[in-house]
Amino acid sequence: MAQFSRIEVVNIMKETGLVPLFFSQDLELSKHILKACYDGGARLLEFTARGDFAHEIFGQMTKYAISELPGMVMGVGSITDAASASLYMALGANFIVTPVFRKDIAIVCNRRKVLWSPGCGSLTEIAQAEEMGCEIVKLFPGDSFGAKFIKNIKGPQPWTNIMPTGGVSPNKENLKEWFDAGATCVGMGSQLITKDIVDQQNFKKLEEQVRWTIETIKSLKH
Repeated sequence: MAQFSRIEVVNIMKETGLVPLFFSQDLELSKHILKACYDGGARLLEFTARGDFAHEIFGQMTKYAISELPGMVMGVGSITDAASASLYMALGANFIVTPVFRKDIAIVCNRRKVLWSPGCGSLTEIAQAEEMGCEIVKLFPGDSFGAKFIKNIKGPQPWTNIMPTGGVSPNKENLKEWFDAGATCVGMGSQLITKDIVDQQNFKKLEEQVRWTIETIKSLKH
């Protein structure tokens, strides 16, 4: 069962502006990555469930977050059907992120008042998702659309909250482009939690990178 309401999750996404994305089948490595993000100021993590028995890793990470990292909001990405969404919500997922817009996922998440962010690529899809109660739309893959897409969407729909994922990197020029266009927050995976950081287990570097990214985002939003 979710520890945070969907409104709380939305507010945390807006406040920090950053949703780190990560997946590994190594539980201890995953815990270290999670803690480094937390120590750097991140208060959300999207576990991109893309491997066999990923739910077992997620369940353990969520228990770890609840006991050791107060205020950390655990969510799951790469969900493509309602059954998977239900499984992860039973394991404590506070938000569900999908690569596509699916009504069956919207229904099971709404039933439990859990935030869901569908991957949308057109104004029609975004409008349909919002009709189903979507609070934050995922723009995926972000680099296929670019920041101008967000600006164009928010012209006729200034109420729309958009989280680009894919093509977002931790440098000021890139972040400025997205937030100037009107992004609510950004999802960042391998550009933030790089292969070198993972291979070298340089968790201090990750903590510093997360902290710099969040501080930069805050400066761009004010």
